[in-house]
Amino acid sequence: MPSTARGALAGRTVFRVGYGAMQLERLRDDRGAAVALLRRAVELGVDHVDTAQFYGNGFVNGVIRDALRPGDDVLIAGKVGADPDPGGRIPLRLAQRPEELRASVEDNLRALDLDRIPLVNLRRADRRPGVLAEGDQLVDLDDQLAVMTALRDEGKIGAIGLSGVTIDVLRRALPAGIACVQNAYSLVSRDDEDMLQLCVAENIAWVPFFPLGGAFPGLPKVTDEPAVHTAAQTLGRTPEQVGLAWLLHHAPNVHLIPGTAGVAHLEANTAAGDIVFDEETLAALDKVPSRSMDASLG
Repeated sequence: MPSTARGALAGRTVFRVGYGAMQLERLRDDRGAAVALLRRAVELGVDHVDTAQFYGNGFVNGVIRDALRPGDDVLIAGKVGADPDPGGRIPLRLAQRPEELRASVEDNLRALDLDRIPLVNLRRADRRPGVLAEGDQLVDLDDQLAVMTALRDEGKIGAIGLSGVTIDVLRRALPAGIACVQNAYSLVSRDDEDMLQLCVAENIAWVPFFPLGGAFPGLPKVTDEPAVHTAAQTLGRTPEQVGLAWLLHHAPNVHLIPGTAGVAHLEANTAAGDIVFDEETLAALDKVPSRSMDASLG
């Protein structure tokens, strides 16, 4: 692997290509396959797994509990701000209030059979994409950070991350000690470039979701870009691998959490960590225009 293949996250040095476990829910009818997929990720060097209790109403956390062993030394990153809602229009509901955040951490601890979750991301609900908060779910950031820092002080979580935030929210949160930011970001949707650079300056990990764009209708896709296909052909890689590798090259604090329910796709995602671009290829990718996600979503 290149020397840039590892980086700092929540006080650890980990492989910069992790695994987003949400897609494990697709294997609900074959739990053995889900466990085997996660074991394969560990074999490939993945030591950062992103999860939440609302992924599959606890199914995903259960798979992680069964698949991972203490000797694997995997950094598990949890997420709070929503809870499972199996009977709802979408299978989750917002849970932004301080008492809900604490309860969500406890739920994750029980499901994962852990005494401490190394990193927990607070998923805010005041910007798209995602469900926007209203009513009693409109909660002040300071109230949320108060309970998150209390949980950290109690040893139930190791570090605090933020997800789905604006740069102003991040600036307000900095005194609490923020380990990472998870926002939608890709080669074709770089709305949060200023926030990424602030994270670089503050030694905060940047963990983009939707790293290839196109998660919702109307959003641009990295794999539609001619420059991406040219780079893929030159390197003998897939366009998806090029899109992931560009993120790793773009800033030293980027960590990826691509998700999949298939072993071949997992292996391809992980292999993106060893791609090295020459200056010409990287310059061509850097010139790909960014399209505003807010504008694309209408």
